[in-house]
Amino acid sequence: MIQRFYVALLMISISIAMFSSNSITIAQKLAVRLMGQKQADRIIFKEIDSDTDKFILYSNADKIVIAGNSTNSMAVGLGHYLKYICLTNISWDRADDIQLPDKLPVISSPITRKAIVENRFYLNYCTFGYTMVWWQWKNWERFIDWMAINGVNLPLSITGQEAVWYKVWKKLGLSDTDIRSYFTGPSHLPWHRMINLDYWQGPLPMSWLRHQENLQKKIVKRERELGMHPILPAFAGHVPASLKKIYPNAKISQTSSWGGFKDKYRSHFLDPEDTLFAVIQNIYLKEQTKLYGTDHYYGIDPFNEIDPPCWEPDFLNKVGKKIYNSLLCNDTEAKWVQMTWLFYIDRSNWTAPRINAFLNSVPHDRLILLDYFAENTEVWKKTDSYYGHKFIWCYLGNFGGNTMLAGNFAETGRRINYAIRNAKSITGIGSTLEGIDCNPIMYEFVFDHAWSPLQNDYDWVSSWADRRIGCKNDANREAWHLLVDSIYSQSASLGQAPLVNSRPSFSGFGNWTTNPNYSYNNEVLGNVMKKMIEATDSLKHLPDAQLFDMTNVLRQYLSNRFLEIRDSFTVAYNAKSLDNAEFLANKMKQMLNDIEKTVSLHSYFSFGKWIYNAEQFAKKNNEREYYRRSACTILTTWGETPQSLNDYASRTWSGLVSGYYAPRWQMFLDTALCTLRENRPFDKDKYIKTVTDFEREISEGRISLSPKNNPEKNPLDVMRKILYRYSK
Repeated sequence: MIQRFYVALLMISISIAMFSSNSITIAQKLAVRLMGQKQADRIIFKEIDSDTDKFILYSNADKIVIAGNSTNSMAVGLGHYLKYICLTNISWDRADDIQLPDKLPVISSPITRKAIVENRFYLNYCTFGYTMVWWQWKNWERFIDWMAINGVNLPLSITGQEAVWYKVWKKLGLSDTDIRSYFTGPSHLPWHRMINLDYWQGPLPMSWLRHQENLQKKIVKRERELGMHPILPAFAGHVPASLKKIYPNAKISQTSSWGGFKDKYRSHFLDPEDTLFAVIQNIYLKEQTKLYGTDHYYGIDPFNEIDPPCWEPDFLNKVGKKIYNSLLCNDTEAKWVQMTWLFYIDRSNWTAPRINAFLNSVPHDRLILLDYFAENTEVWKKTDSYYGHKFIWCYLGNFGGNTMLAGNFAETGRRINYAIRNAKSITGIGSTLEGIDCNPIMYEFVFDHAWSPLQNDYDWVSSWADRRIGCKNDANREAWHLLVDSIYSQSASLGQAPLVNSRPSFSGFGNWTTNPNYSYNNEVLGNVMKKMIEATDSLKHLPDAQLFDMTNVLRQYLSNRFLEIRDSFTVAYNAKSLDNAEFLANKMKQMLNDIEKTVSLHSYFSFGKWIYNAEQFAKKNNEREYYRRSACTILTTWGETPQSLNDYASRTWSGLVSGYYAPRWQMFLDTALCTLRENRPFDKDKYIKTVTDFEREISEGRISLSPKNNPEKNPLDVMRKILYRYSK
């Protein structure tokens, strides 16, 4: 008996030692990837005991010690040291250089930070279409590292699920053609996964399924190594229309229409009360676990932007119970993770009794809700903290990957702090952005709120400004405080985009998807540019992060000026002042050229890179055009033309400006001037047909855009000239 006890004790000790050693080894590898071997050799990782996530930083002789209770905590500790002590910027983008000081600075006194929330969630279904669709492992590797140093431990991990579904539908009797045609093209897979859209730009190539399967295996492996728990999908009721032929008695109904698409692209929903539902769930989870393992977190969103078959609370409660029980039968530790976007976007239908009935179908300890757009509308406040269910406060901040400067900085901080103090069932902080890195300051600010103590807002912004250029600089600090006090004072909204990206019109904007309006004084951006140029002039080299910021600010400044000039052009047109209208039209055309020149200064704002990355997935000659079309469509017409989502994912990117937005404005301005010269009314219907035909040709790949990627050797000089040209 005693011998068994000592053997058991020895095995436990060995297992702890192995875990500890492995955890430290993984943290060391992370440091090498971010810092290089030489600098990483000065970092020592240690494990400490703690009931909650915690890290401690201190210097020991010429070494930097990072102690944490887990790999994830060590990663956050490393991130804190690099960002706040070394003043180093680390973005998610692999192309961005990481600039470290030649000599790593010592830590004058120990730094301790402790997580104040258990969960730090990241990503959105849409992100996998608007940003990640064309990523390879090299992109994911850097991104996962970025998540780790920012404390993310609950990432949405939905890559490669079509490979699982292919196996499921094969087992249930569907043909290869039925299955691959049911899937959408790559860019639109997020909306297929959310039960919004089927068959659009199918069939999906088999090579895509194989590639994504292999990629997902690498993604979840690395996420787990760094202390994360990937949230994998589970069956939510979405089935191919052709399944009805094999199971004619199954309770399959067509979902409500979505996004302006034709009926043939509508999805189909299997009633969870049908016995087939549990069968499909069983097959799917077994196949998925076989390929990708499980951390027992499952993303399930049965009614996102679609109507349930019945709105009765009893029905909604039964649906929730059936879905949960189908999970439980396959995984006794299963936790259901659901976004609550539907409770916001369809709030007239999702009344309190319906929400309560649906949520209370699942035990409180088995459901985690994502308060999806909390910087705008906090659903937890409207539902008595989700009737006791756990939730994660989420900052959205971006729609469609649009390139608009926006974000309610101070208000976001206040809302997070209030929720942590007052929401009885809050379990985490997160972000549900649709596109990545358009306003990076907001996302790092949000994740920093998960750890205590937090700097006050003023000091935090100063620190952010310092690490964007790698040193303390008063001018750069002033620039960022100007931005935070003006531009970053209003929540990002649905359908934001600069007027440049909008279908041209005399007033307003072409569609709800491209609202260019802003509430601040645009000259603030001009002053910000001057401050950033002043700061950069004092540096030996131009840091990549600073170039990104300056490009972004100047792009927005010019875009806002474009709106002002368009309105002046309309006044001249209505007054039948031909000379003035011609002058302003030429000014707008010049500005479009200057916007193109501005965004070409940084490779991030490159349509060429987007297209190139898409084409790399082609295994056959005919596939190159297929992937190119998918990449073009999502950023232009989005889907069919004309339809409601036109330009929703617009980007002020080099190549898109010169090849798509500028030609549309050229058509509009030339048509308008022609009517003035000939003294006849503007034929709106004819113009709309012309521009719609052009958009369709672009989205279908019949007109090839010329991707631009020719950065200038002296970007500062270019910026100075352009800023001077348009400064008031």
